[in-house]
Amino acid sequence: MIMTMVLLIAGAAETVPADAEKEPEQDMYAERMALYKNMETVTHIPWYWLAGADAYERGIRSAGTEREEAEGAISIYYSPKEWSGPLNPEFDAEDPAAVSMFNGAGLDGNGNGTASLSEDADVLYTFASYLAGYGYDDDNIRQGLWDYYHRDQAVRSITNHARIYRKYGTLDLDDHSFPVPLRYNYSYNSTWGDSRGWGGRRIHEGTDIFADYRTPVLATSYGVVELTGWNKYGGWRLGIRDLTNTYHYFGHLTSYEEGLEKGDIVAPGDTIGYVGSSGYGPPGTEGKFPPHLHYGMYRDNGYSEWSFDPYPSLKSWEKQAKKDASA
Repeated sequence: MIMTMVLLIAGAAETVPADAEKEPEQDMYAERMALYKNMETVTHIPWYWLAGADAYERGIRSAGTEREEAEGAISIYYSPKEWSGPLNPEFDAEDPAAVSMFNGAGLDGNGNGTASLSEDADVLYTFASYLAGYGYDDDNIRQGLWDYYHRDQAVRSITNHARIYRKYGTLDLDDHSFPVPLRYNYSYNSTWGDSRGWGGRRIHEGTDIFADYRTPVLATSYGVVELTGWNKYGGWRLGIRDLTNTYHYFGHLTSYEEGLEKGDIVAPGDTIGYVGSSGYGPPGTEGKFPPHLHYGMYRDNGYSEWSFDPYPSLKSWEKQAKKDASA
């Protein structure tokens, strides 16, 4: 039965379009989607859950951890020890029978008689088969993810990634937007790391974009609203987690866009709130500084989060927005 299933994967994977004129990232999207859809056929795990987990792990790999960038299309990570079995004397073993004998995770996902960490179909089939052991509905998949990662944020991120992919039905969701419309008056400089004194000595974890009250604030990426509400420093603030696991923080808002709620999916350019001067006090405090948007970005490495300078990203997105506007 397993051989029948893996042969289906091997045959279907050969249908990936090979248009030499396509952009490299488009080719990669097509290759990944073919793998996800084929694994859905074989294991009954919906493709968007596999895409969500893969996106989460791709973000972890790019966050400066000890894991190297994936060489293939799939970023789901197994250590050689996990793959071949903790007691296996050969950590590079690829014989499925030997891997199984030593309780290794690795499975043959393309029917070529090996269980190889270097083959995308094998890695994805191994992960999908693990989740299939819990069931195929969302609750059981989330339980499987918890038992796999033992981290609430991992389950939350993968769940939200899966929701985004399911809504849009594509992997091509890398667009970004500058956080205020170009037609409004605004100004900003690189202020990340500057000292701040209110509430205690601390550094500035973002870039301040000065603009008039009620200037619209735009989502900068595809993502899910993870946080709303009051913070004594940031006032009315909002947090969005994107498909790279990056957390985008919008502070000092005067209000949110009507109807926007925690858990909502947003796209680049969606209005999410309005510039204000809230913060530096109890709920409702306004006017202790000129109106501006505090924009911050935080990277998740699978264990913790830390801020990084958003200024280069803002300049890049602003440049692209101006280019698009003049096209």
